[in-house]
Order: sequence, then structure tokens, then C-alpha cells
Amino acid sequence: MELKELPFGLRAYGPAAEPGYEDGALVLTAGPGQDRFVHPGRAPKVPAADAPRLLGTPPEGDFQLIARVTARLRAAGDAGALYLQVADEQWAKLCLELSPARYTVVSVVTRGSSDDANSCEVAGDHVWLRITRTGRAFAFHASDDGERWTFVRLFALGTEQEAAAASVGFMTQCPSPDAAGCTAVFDRIAFRSGAPADLRDGS
Repeated sequence: MELKELPFGLRAYGPAAEPGYEDGALVLTAGPGQDRFVHPGRAPKVPAADAPRLLGTPPEGDFQLIARVTARLRAAGDAGALYLQVADEQWAKLCLELSPARYTVVSVVTRGSSDDANSCEVAGDHVWLRITRTGRAFAFHASDDGERWTFVRLFALGTEQEAAAASVGFMTQCPSPDAAGCTAVFDRIAFRSGAPADLRDGS
């Protein structure tokens, strides 16, 4: 799949989905029981649940992937997310998620098993999210307006070579098997070369 805003193509992973793209808006839907998480309190080798993803490999060097994420979140855990992966058991996601009853920015980093951290609550049904690669590290940010950014976390993932070849893109999830599914819309998509000079000053 090709998006005019990105200098790389996207490929579908996870459960079958039929993503849509029109007028700069990417639409991705997860069915009931579709999630991407490995519970840290259980054996790491328990297979992770899976969810629809669209991923591609950006050019070498530092970058920023940005999108406004809008979703009608109806069941706890429903989310639209930016996603990155460096290996089968090494991946991370930055979500607009219903957690547990409010729209919240949530981040997960998985190294065999997943962590799970809530950040700020979101007023309304949308938020801007950003993934940055800076050297061999990655940073997550969120924003109300796409201009001033709130720092969420900074982390390393995989080896230096794996981080340099990371895949990034979009994901949606609906963990509850009794829910109706979750559709997320990603627009205002942007890809920028380079990283902010200061990850914590709002730029």
C-alpha cells in the first residue's frame, strides 16, 4: 500500500483487514479479540495476540512519523496506534486507547513480554501521536494540536542494527472478544527526516 505522505510503502501484517485510504486519511479496523500484547505476568513464550498492522521500512537515519488518530472507542482496550517493530519479540506501540473508561495516551514496549504505561488523558476523540528515531533510540510523543508535543517515553529496542532497520506504521486493536470491533482513522500523516534537538521542550 502506498501513501502519498510516506517515502516508503506499507505492508499488511496480522489478521486480515481491508484498510482504506482516501483524501489523506487511512482507515484501519480490528475485529473482536484482536490485540498485540504479551502479558508480563505470564510465561513470555505464550504467543502474543495479534492485531491488524500496516508497516514499512523508512529511510536510514533519524526520522519522525506523525499522525492524528481519531477513533470511536467503545470497549476497554480499544485503540488506534502508531507502531514500530525491530524483531519478532521486540516491538512497541503508542496508542489512543480507552483505558479503562477514558480516552488515554498509552504506550507499550515489548521485549519478549510487554510493559504497559498510561500517560495523559485526552479530551475528545482524537490526538496527534509521534514516533521518533534518534540514533539507536526511539521516542514517543503526543500532542493536542500537532504543534506542541508532550514527551511520553524514550527507550532502546533491539540491537543497533535492528533499530536502524525498524519497521514503522499503524495499528488498531480491540482486545475484548465480546466487543464490536474498533476502527481508527489516521490523518494529518507526516514523515520528517531528523529528530527534535530536545525531546522534552515541546518541539
